[in-house]
Amino acid sequence: MTARDTSDLPAPPAGSPGRRRVLFLQGPISPFFAEVAASLAALGHEVHRIHLNLGDVLFWRRIPGAPAPAWYQGPEAAWPGFIRAYLDRHAITDLVLLGERRDYHSAAIAAAEARGAAVTVTDFGYFRPDWITLESTAMGGGSLFPREAAAIHALAGGLPPAQLEPRLADSFPLQAFWDVSYHLASMLPWPFRHYRSHHLHHPLATYAGIGWRLLRRGAERAEGARVLALAAPHPHWVFAMQMESDFSVRAYSPYRDMDTPVAETVRSFARHAPADARLVCKVHPLDPCLKRWGRRIPAIAAAAGVRERVLVAHHGPLDAMLSGARGLLTVNSTVGMRALALGRPVKALGRAVWDVPGLTHQGSLDAFWSEGRPPEPRLRDAFMAALQATTQVHGVFYGAAGRALAVAGTVARLHEGRVGVPVGAAPAPVR
Repeated sequence: MTARDTSDLPAPPAGSPGRRRVLFLQGPISPFFAEVAASLAALGHEVHRIHLNLGDVLFWRRIPGAPAPAWYQGPEAAWPGFIRAYLDRHAITDLVLLGERRDYHSAAIAAAEARGAAVTVTDFGYFRPDWITLESTAMGGGSLFPREAAAIHALAGGLPPAQLEPRLADSFPLQAFWDVSYHLASMLPWPFRHYRSHHLHHPLATYAGIGWRLLRRGAERAEGARVLALAAPHPHWVFAMQMESDFSVRAYSPYRDMDTPVAETVRSFARHAPADARLVCKVHPLDPCLKRWGRRIPAIAAAAGVRERVLVAHHGPLDAMLSGARGLLTVNSTVGMRALALGRPVKALGRAVWDVPGLTHQGSLDAFWSEGRPPEPRLRDAFMAALQATTQVHGVFYGAAGRALAVAGTVARLHEGRVGVPVGAAPAPVR
């Protein structure tokens, strides 16, 4: 792989951390990490990579001047010792990865932090669809971004308003092709026979479920329009579902499935919402629906005595659903960010970076139906501006043009040691 042109990147500022030794673990299922690493190497940084499965190998390229990637083929129980030794042997200053709560990554982060190495975590953006997240240590419920109004206003001082209108296009066909390639390769028993995936379901079952949903796309769209028409004449709320494999649910909430928060919400709705109200349960667009939510949720509603008042939408115009709703409920989905932008009352059932007093309902779930209030506009605007400026990079992981933009932004922040730090703050120190 050849390095990208880095002539447009700024020189390190005064007091910058200088040459870094950066280790990349698992990242997005795209060439994104390999492209970031190549650009960092071109700037004089030392880049390292550890492969955990054959899918990791597919999305990496040999980088001129960089050490050959290490292949970890041992059992998971021996990984903590391996990663500690690797960090020491190569004097790693930075660890970069996607998803801080995967078992392999959690062990690596603990080892890196014990050695004073900086940890950078990435994933899809809090602002969708054309931003990615780049934070120090953790994201979502574990984010270091402040949750106090005074700190948010101080951080937002002098910043432009957040950019909320999408400007970049990603490529779902390319994402799907790369995802299938990665997981099929990862399933092969050789040469990483001890690797254990963090996913809850077998990839083939997931692909079968998503394929079935794609075949039913027309029916799902019709269902969404019908549900919106049924809900619109009544006071209604939206429950935004998430995928059960989502680590934001598994790590930053008390739930280990979607059934439990759905059932809690439906029971509370039955007891405390107006008698003529409706609850729209919006299924995540990438949920393979192995649990058949179209049957499961009505059964939950029937048990609570509100079968006709709880509606299920597998597809639908989210903005239209939110704009007419009395509020949004979710565990910690980034849909909460969109609802706040639209001025809707929001209740988080888990931990979320956007769950801030003054923005979201801090009282009980039962009280939300009558006491939920819209976000305070000035705090909302400050929060959006500060969050975007400190934790978001404009770009995408898949579409070529958007990925190039995301690579450039990520490289600049790693190069300058400015991941997740307030604007104007000093760059991170280096070991």
